[in-house]
Amino acid sequence: MPRAPRAVSHRPLRASLALLAGGALTAPLLLTAPGAAAAPYAVTPLKVTVRAGAHRCTVDADVYRPAGVDAAHPAPAVVTTNGFGGSKADGSTDAVAKAFAARGYVALAYSGLGFGRTGCPISLDDPRIDGQAASQLLDLLAGTRTADDGTRVDYVTQDAAGDPRAGMIGGSYGGAIQLATAAVDHRVDALVPLITWNDLGYSLAPNNTGRTQGVSGPLPGAYKWQWTNGFFLLGEAQGLRHPRLDRTRAGGAGCLHFVAQACETKRLLDSGRFPSARTRAVLGYARSVSPVSYLRSVTAPTLLVQGEADTLFNLNEATATYRTLAAQGTPARMIWQSWGHSGGMKQPAVGELDLARGNLETSYVGRRILAWFDRYLRHRAAADTGPAFAYYRDWAAGQDAYGTAPALPAASRRLYLSGDGSLVEQRGQVVSGSRTYRNLRLATSHSESSLSGLLGLADRAPRDGRGTFLAWTSAPVTGLPVDVVGAPTVTLKVASPRTEKVQGSSDAADRLVLFAKLYDVAPDGRATLVHRLVAPARVPDVTRRFTVELPGIVHRYGPGHRLRLVLAASDDAYAGNRGVKPVTVSSTPQDSGVLQLPVTQGTLG
Repeated sequence: MPRAPRAVSHRPLRASLALLAGGALTAPLLLTAPGAAAAPYAVTPLKVTVRAGAHRCTVDADVYRPAGVDAAHPAPAVVTTNGFGGSKADGSTDAVAKAFAARGYVALAYSGLGFGRTGCPISLDDPRIDGQAASQLLDLLAGTRTADDGTRVDYVTQDAAGDPRAGMIGGSYGGAIQLATAAVDHRVDALVPLITWNDLGYSLAPNNTGRTQGVSGPLPGAYKWQWTNGFFLLGEAQGLRHPRLDRTRAGGAGCLHFVAQACETKRLLDSGRFPSARTRAVLGYARSVSPVSYLRSVTAPTLLVQGEADTLFNLNEATATYRTLAAQGTPARMIWQSWGHSGGMKQPAVGELDLARGNLETSYVGRRILAWFDRYLRHRAAADTGPAFAYYRDWAAGQDAYGTAPALPAASRRLYLSGDGSLVEQRGQVVSGSRTYRNLRLATSHSESSLSGLLGLADRAPRDGRGTFLAWTSAPVTGLPVDVVGAPTVTLKVASPRTEKVQGSSDAADRLVLFAKLYDVAPDGRATLVHRLVAPARVPDVTRRFTVELPGIVHRYGPGHRLRLVLAASDDAYAGNRGVKPVTVSSTPQDSGVLQLPVTQGTLG
């Protein structure tokens, strides 16, 4: 029997990233119901045994039923699940369900496979496993199956027999599951994935050159070992946090709680060796369970929300997903908000404080989410789903904090890499010259400590070791500020004789790795690495020109500030080069590297 209806708590929920020891390794969306007049709801805990790939396991869920909703007065449903390491009871999942139940939606919150008290090993949101399981929860909302105790949910709006009107929302791991579910079950009516990935292979070993599809390419990049180890340890610690785990959660290939293929992926990345045949097979699993592999099957209208401060899943991942959906005709919109996995909501943007506290109606992103569900779940044709693209500007305030556009800005400014270390606007200004850097056995550049924000620790300032990087700096900004919105690219050719000697190796680890990044240099000389973002690149062929796509940014270079491009030999958040590989970059007016920027306002120099 459901619990007696209870009023929604009015105590504000703090928005912060959960610590490794106690919560989800994700930046949660924390919501509470608005105002003292919020409608009460009843909460019914349920167990639902489902088929998930080769396993049968029990899903731990809560159904939130708004007051006044019954079989004669049904309501559409919102489904949500946890970020990695969380459960239905963590702050984000529980709060999302409460927020929508308070607004008259039936809400279903559940612990994802392998987390909380839900069975099955962790399979990284595999549509054939996690998506299949979530599809059976839609059967529960359709009233065509019951919970294990016989409870039937018969108060969700139906579009047809067995077809519940249902949307999904959640962040990070709880974002990818939405796309996985929609790919295998077209009954899903609307999606709001926040801060999630396009290709997990890119997320864990990003290569920002040689791409063939979205963020994906044939070569693994630089192993993002800090983030990966944090996730792996959190997954393996589930047994310590939940000592009475369902035995179906046993993992494979030497892992306690991950499926064998995920365990093999981690083992390959740790090895530092990428022989072509084995790498394609093993890293192919990470790609196969990622949206990049199944977006063609997603038809549900999708509102993507990605964080500008996110070194785990950067803006390029959401952009790749958005472009794929839009190109195939799936209704899609994209918002770039301020917060992501890096630093979370400890110092949230002013325009997003209300979202963090749960008052969707007075925050930009909150209003967009409500309108999205109003349009596609309540079928309110007048609901304004907003512009195709919106982005948070930390230099603006209030109602002007978000800029909007009908499409992502295209590259509109070119700067040339001069041999004297300057960035110039005309090829004729390029000074001929060559400069060299070399990597050492240890990493000599620092961009971030990936888990410092999650654990509430101060991170040291970014730095680059002398002789292990090259930099090119623009003239100071004059006149209007320069606003960069999107992903810059740099195209260049390098000379690396030691790499050329192993160019034919079947092991991708023998190829050159470098790290491109953008700084903002203030008039006093202080340099700031924009959002601490870097673009690792494993160069496919060091004898040819190549292009590196940097992570997307939204950044204003104010008057007197200068833009600085850096190519570094290493970064201590990533695995780097095998062996010492000196690199030379040469420039002439006829042949120099080119930096392209999506600039929406202003001129450099």
